[in-house]
Amino acid sequence: MARIAGRDSLAFSRVVEAQVGMLHRVAYRMLGDGAEAEDVAQEALLRLWASADRWRTGQAGIAAWLTRVAVNLCLDRLRRRRFSSDAEVPERADETPGADEAMDEARLRAAALAALGDLTERHRAAIVLTYYEELPNAAAAEVLEMKLKAFESLLLRARGAMRAALAERGLTTLTGEAA
Repeated sequence: MARIAGRDSLAFSRVVEAQVGMLHRVAYRMLGDGAEAEDVAQEALLRLWASADRWRTGQAGIAAWLTRVAVNLCLDRLRRRRFSSDAEVPERADETPGADEAMDEARLRAAALAALGDLTERHRAAIVLTYYEELPNAAAAEVLEMKLKAFESLLLRARGAMRAALAERGLTTLTGEAA
């Protein structure tokens, strides 16, 4: 970070290479839109560049800080969407031809993503960070600026909400068994 604060573009490009994929994945899974995910990843990295001189040693690592910024940017965009439109986002069909298994897998993945979209922003963030990005609960709690126990409670509620959203789509029963 000291090198980035000194405007070392090589150090910054190494951070970009190491983190941009993860930032894009988190944003895409939260927003469901590739172009918006790219914007969020770029904005998070620009904020790192702009605030590098204020970095304090002993803070969360760069990855955790960038993830927190990306999640917050996604939450802001989701809140703006809620006020700008109440229309449902059209589902994208899988255009790749494949075997029946591949088609079933794509259908299930799309339904799971749609169910994820039904969750509140905080529940969605908890599910994405825990299950898609495979962050430990402590790291996910840090990203969301929560105490560990509060995050675990949020995650428990998020799982229940996800189970209900999947049940509405006929993918599971409310007890969690496959339909």
